[in-house]
Amino acid sequence: MDMGIKDKFERLWKKYFNGSDLPISFFYTDELPPGAEMPKPATGHRCLIGDLAKAGRGKNVALNAEVIGCAGGRRYLGFASELMPEFEYFLSYGIPGKLEGERYKKSPELVRETMKRQPAFTAPGALIVFKRWDRLAESDYPDVVIFFAAPDVLSGLFTLAAFDEADVDAVFSPFGAGCSTIVQYPYREKDAEKPRAVIGMLDVSARPCVPADVVTLAVPMKKFVRMVENMEESFLVTDSWKKVRRRIVAASKTEK
Repeated sequence: MDMGIKDKFERLWKKYFNGSDLPISFFYTDELPPGAEMPKPATGHRCLIGDLAKAGRGKNVALNAEVIGCAGGRRYLGFASELMPEFEYFLSYGIPGKLEGERYKKSPELVRETMKRQPAFTAPGALIVFKRWDRLAESDYPDVVIFFAAPDVLSGLFTLAAFDEADVDAVFSPFGAGCSTIVQYPYREKDAEKPRAVIGMLDVSARPCVPADVVTLAVPMKKFVRMVENMEESFLVTDSWKKVRRRIVAASKTEK
C-alpha cells in the first residue's frame, strides 16, 4: 500500500467530504492478517453485509467459505460456484406449494439467460479481508475501495469517477445481489484497461442491511488512485460543490 496515497486521500476526504464515513477496502490472502477477526461459522442464513458493518466501524474482518452464511455470498466472493437448486424459479415466480419466488425476474428462462452473462470467478486466496481505509497498513494491497454513501456523497464520487473519462459508462450499475456489486463486479474490473466504478446495494433483499439513504460505490484500486490524484483540480474546488458539501456537513450534524 502506498502510504502517500492513503494519507493524501484521508486529508482530501476530510476537506471536501467532511463528516462522511471513510470507505472500506478488501483484498484476498491465504493467511489471516494480524488484528483481523473472523466471525464464527454460520449455522444458518446470514447476509455478509452485516459483517461488513463491523469493518465500517473499524474492525478488520476476514471471511472464508465456512463463515459466510449465504450461498450467494460464497459465490459472489469467489469461494463457490454452485447455485441453490431451482434458482431460476427462486429468482422469478417460484414453484407453487414448494418454493416462494422473489420475483426479481419475469421468468425462469430470463434468469437462466441472466446467469449466463454473470460468470462466477474463483477467489485468488483462501480469505477475503475487509478493512476501513484508515486501518490499512503498508503491507496491505487493496483490490477495491467501497463507499457506503448517501446521495449527495455519491454525487461527488460519481462525478469524480468520470472526471478523466470520455466514456459515459465510467460508472455502471449492474443487476445482481448486493455482495456481487461490491465484490465480484468491481474485482472483475480491476485489471481492465479502463476499470469502471460500480454503483450497488440496490438488491431489494439486501436493502434492510443498510441505512435507508445509503447505496454503494465500489472502485477498483487502479481507478481509485486516479480519483485521488484528480481531486484538487476537479469540481470539488468549485462553488457548485461547496453548496452540496454544506448539505453533507449539515446532514452529518443532524445524525450526531
